[in-house]
Amino acid sequence: MPADSAGAVSQPPRRGRLSRAAEFEAVAQLGRSVGGRYLTLRFRRRERAGAARVGFAVPRKVGGAVDRNKVKRRLREAVDSHPELLAESTDYVVIARPGIAAAAETQGFEWLREQVAGLLRQAVPE
Repeated sequence: MPADSAGAVSQPPRRGRLSRAAEFEAVAQLGRSVGGRYLTLRFRRRERAGAARVGFAVPRKVGGAVDRNKVKRRLREAVDSHPELLAESTDYVVIARPGIAAAAETQGFEWLREQVAGLLRQAVPE
């Protein structure tokens, strides 16, 4: 990461996050979805203008808390590496499926990035 004049490491700008249950529910009820073997992506266009917001759902079937948090961190990093694929005024929810932790461990992070990018390319909001 590049450092600023004070020597602090500058972070890339953070995208918005979905955090409330009602926001996740709105995407689930009113949105569309695309899926693969290990991931599902739900998305919906918001009426209010603004940057894209992303939420992550990693159910208990994926593994214990440590495994789920690791999957979430990796998914967050994979989405952050493709900001050009996120449409303005759109909410996204990335849902992990069982087996993703082992598959990501075996295939590597680059594989996970491509899985996420493929779903984001398929997600075309109305």
